[in-house]
Amino acid sequence: MGGAVVDEGETGVKAPDGGWGWAVLSGCFVITGFSYAFPKAISVFFKELIREFGVGYSDTAWISSILLAMLYGTGPLSSVLVNRFGCRPVMLVGGFFASLGMILASFSTSIIHIYLSTGVITGLGLALNFQPSLIMLNRYFSEKRPLANGLSAAGSPVALCCLSPLGQVLQYQYGWRGGFLILGGILLNCCVCGALMRPLVPPKALKDPGQDDAGAAEEEKKTKGETSRPKSKLLDFSVFRDRGFLIYTVAASIMVLGLFVPPVFIVSYAKELGNEDTKSALLLTILGFIDIFARPTCGVIAGLKWVRPRCVYLFSFAMIFNGTTDLIGSQAKDYTALVIFCIFFGISYGMVGALQFEVLMAIVGTEKFSSAIGLVLLMEAIAVLVGPPGAGRLLDATKNYMYVFLLAGSEVVVSAVILATCNFLCIKTKPSVSVDRLESVAVMQDAKTEAGRKPAGRKPGRKPANEEEKGAREEERHKEEGDEVRPMVPMVDSQEVERFLKEPQQNGETTGGAETRL
Repeated sequence: MGGAVVDEGETGVKAPDGGWGWAVLSGCFVITGFSYAFPKAISVFFKELIREFGVGYSDTAWISSILLAMLYGTGPLSSVLVNRFGCRPVMLVGGFFASLGMILASFSTSIIHIYLSTGVITGLGLALNFQPSLIMLNRYFSEKRPLANGLSAAGSPVALCCLSPLGQVLQYQYGWRGGFLILGGILLNCCVCGALMRPLVPPKALKDPGQDDAGAAEEEKKTKGETSRPKSKLLDFSVFRDRGFLIYTVAASIMVLGLFVPPVFIVSYAKELGNEDTKSALLLTILGFIDIFARPTCGVIAGLKWVRPRCVYLFSFAMIFNGTTDLIGSQAKDYTALVIFCIFFGISYGMVGALQFEVLMAIVGTEKFSSAIGLVLLMEAIAVLVGPPGAGRLLDATKNYMYVFLLAGSEVVVSAVILATCNFLCIKTKPSVSVDRLESVAVMQDAKTEAGRKPAGRKPGRKPANEEEKGAREEERHKEEGDEVRPMVPMVDSQEVERFLKEPQQNGETTGGAETRL
């Protein structure tokens, strides 16, 4: 691990928008699938766990809840580790922990053991894979980032379509213990995905044979200055000064309360209506199949020129669509109605999944994204820890799935209203900022025009000295970087100034001050 390149946030390298980025995207596809599909896929084992340990629905719901809480709550820890060691080493260790947790869970003798192994250890391992993969995806894609996020998010429904029937088959063939053991072996593929996360490195500058020693020394100083920049903070809390980030964090935390509830309970809901186990598990496959096409499609739509600046409102619409689907789906009374619910829920859920991190990337930017995503996931972890168990307790009290879906839909709709309303009312500083930027650009262009004019006292054939050329280049570079624009002082030879001041005295004119003459 000593040869690993440490990712320090902004490397100064332009996102390639392709190349090795497609390999990184494939790794993110698999990691996203494991991270989001696993908490839903293991719900097919809940009925067996209830019989095995004599617990209720709310007790088994804690498994998915703790797993998701670890995935979200360890966000700051993942941010610190990524900023300290880099994405690749963190993901390799995370893949080992994810596999180890499921293997240990297969030897559990109580529901508490499953909480600790599947919930805590596997959840920690998936968290150490999920967040670094998103950070690497953000560094490799810029113009094509909405499409890349949509394709990466499609890993969740693809994995759900595969893992849910696979879990059902494993349960019939080997029992829940054998199923957990095999799933632990499958999770070792996270280590393979982590090996694909090659960090971006600035290209080495090739030395020009005709370049003189002075130019070479100057380039060497610039290179040293770039490499010796101060290291980024392990966790940057300055993102909380951004109102857009605060609005997003509050809305996302409320959304998570109800977002994951329907996929966790849909299989049990179908079984309660008298459907057989295989037919009930097929609902998750239908949901995932629709989700596969919804996420990339939404990513393409979000990348359109007139949609991308308003991506936050598209995200709000997706949440309203999802919440409304929950509210209507609560009235389902037969298998056909549940299939229709899964189709519309898959579309809306795919839209939310494709947009949630794209909106966050657009708000905070690449440099602060590694810290921002960790802090957002920490805030959402509290909601994740409360959401599914709270819905399970409501189910134990009412014995009716209708109230569970009504509660989940209401929470998602409220979060959408908060996000859209607060962005419309509070985020109004963007236009004024753009006007100021246009004015500063105009001032810079005027200054460059003045600098391009030849000084009056310079001889046509005279070449400026090297020191003067370097000074002019330095001043122009500062201007391009956005520094304060200073008026250009023309370079005038000292002998010409003296001759200019003496000419009036020779002609018999009244001599004025030096400032008046100039």
